[in-house]
Amino acid sequence: GDHRDLHLSLRRQRQMCIRDRYAAFWSLLEPLESIHQPRDSHPEGDVLYHSLQVYELIRLQRPYDVDLQLAALLHDVGKGIDPADHVAAGLAVLGGLISERTAWLIEHHLEARRRREGTLGVRAARRLRNHECYEELDLLCECDRDGRVPGAMVPELDEALEAIHKLEESMGELS
Repeated sequence: GDHRDLHLSLRRQRQMCIRDRYAAFWSLLEPLESIHQPRDSHPEGDVLYHSLQVYELIRLQRPYDVDLQLAALLHDVGKGIDPADHVAAGLAVLGGLISERTAWLIEHHLEARRRREGTLGVRAARRLRNHECYEELDLLCECDRDGRVPGAMVPELDEALEAIHKLEESMGELS
């Protein structure tokens, strides 16, 4: 009776909450299609196309990691808000919409690149390497670098968001 109804309504609330988050993600990502990047560093073109490439590369390597897939898709979302500091802008607008792990991955993706390029200080590099999510961060960095291919096949934005949404719901069923 009552317990089952309560459980169902809590589940429905959770699903609505998830749906609202994905609507917010869409509204932040969709405008990135009109933001073009310097051709020398981004021959693939606009920020959305780059983000979808990075997402697709991550999805193939970590098909069950919702946090990492979201980080891949959302890592440059701030470029539509403040190109001068896209990481801080992105994190500010993503506020309570993403997990701490996703936020950490986005927050440190540029440092990870500097670590690979050898321009990050020794202590900062050690701090990154010692973090429990370092392996995922390094993979995100690699896919961020590789997701710059003109003409690469990527899913549509709504397909990518729907796939992550379904994955997140299926993970919720397990817990």
